Amino acid sequence: QVQLVESGGGSVQPGGSLRLSCAASGDILSFGAMGWFRQAPGKQRELVATISTPNNMTIYADFVKGRFFISRDNAKNTVYLQMNSMKPEDTAIYYCKAVSNGRELWGQGTLVTVSS
Repeated sequence: QVQLVESGGGSVQPGGSLRLSCAASGDILSFGAMGWFRQAPGKQRELVATISTPNNMTIYADFVKGRFFISRDNAKNTVYLQMNSMKPEDTAIYYCKAVSNGRELWGQGTLVTVSS
């Protein structure tokens, strides 16, 4: 089965940048829409951004518009999240989601912290 692995998480200062990657591996027969979600302690998971297949239409949550950018490389079955001008409230575990082989898949998450 296809698995998703996130990478690129870490700690940054306010105003800094970070880029997350999510790579899919396994017996991939089809690969569809992908997205990023995040969950802060004690809060529900929320949508950050999505990118569709095949037209690469993007959707962003209001709180990241103009700061975060989602992209994908279908040949590599990878989705990216470029995060700029980061704020302390961006601190959360970020999860990658994808549709592959007709199934919804989730990565294990990567921790992002923004603090001084």
